[in-house]
Amino acid sequence: MTGSSVLFDAPGPRARKINMVLAVLTALVFAAILGWVAWKFAAAGQFDAAKWEPFFTADLWTTYVLPGIEGTLTAAAVSIVLALVLGCLLGIGRLSPVRAISWGCGVFVEFFRAVPVLIMMLFSYALFAMYGVFASEYLALAGVITGLTLYNAAVIAEIVRTGVHALPRGQAEAASALGMTWTQTMTSVQLPQAITSMLPVLVSQMVVVLKDTAIGYQITFVEMVRQAQSVGSAYSNYIPALMVIAVLMIGLNFALSSLATRLEARLRRSKKGPQPQAARPIVQDGPGV
Repeated sequence: MTGSSVLFDAPGPRARKINMVLAVLTALVFAAILGWVAWKFAAAGQFDAAKWEPFFTADLWTTYVLPGIEGTLTAAAVSIVLALVLGCLLGIGRLSPVRAISWGCGVFVEFFRAVPVLIMMLFSYALFAMYGVFASEYLALAGVITGLTLYNAAVIAEIVRTGVHALPRGQAEAASALGMTWTQTMTSVQLPQAITSMLPVLVSQMVVVLKDTAIGYQITFVEMVRQAQSVGSAYSNYIPALMVIAVLMIGLNFALSSLATRLEARLRRSKKGPQPQAARPIVQDGPGV
């Protein structure tokens, strides 16, 4: 038997030719659409030098673009850290054998998964402003972080719960047979293994957090999309401004994805070595017990 999967039939020569033709046709159609859009933009004067010249001045970047990038990265970084911590606690809480804790965490997760992020941002912003929780210059940032944290923590909690449930049940039973408590089993056996399998989904969720910071423009938060609108209003070049911000946003998302992927690969490599060493004492001590 060859190394090919039994669930996938390798295409024959005719199928490969058909797939190649379809791929070429799809690429041509996509290129034609892009060409048509570029032609329309050029006809409307969106590629005129006067509309792009402001982006070659330092004043535009220091006044508009860099503050927007700073706001986006700040909100995303704080929200990711808080959402990861809160999401892991909620996910573990949902798995708790104590029914009150499991039920309470479940209600929290289901509620904040159902509420749109924008509504949470608007509500948090109004609440903080009403009771003076934060200074006026930090109200928008606090509203964005609160909305992103609550929603993404609920999503991450489900990721944690699913990752732990995907592990073989025999591991928890073996840990219980060794006299380990539920907390010891979760923190020492199940959760470390589940994290490795959850990493790809967590990486995707981090990218979602970064992109969702753009919703903050609704509460006057200074982020990249809002600054693109400000640039377009100040220099009468909305389309070029949005193009530049789109490229920068794609670059930030790609950088975050690459960083998280490298971290994932490093964690996977680090977990491959210790596993046999951790298993040896149990095997060696078994006959003597």
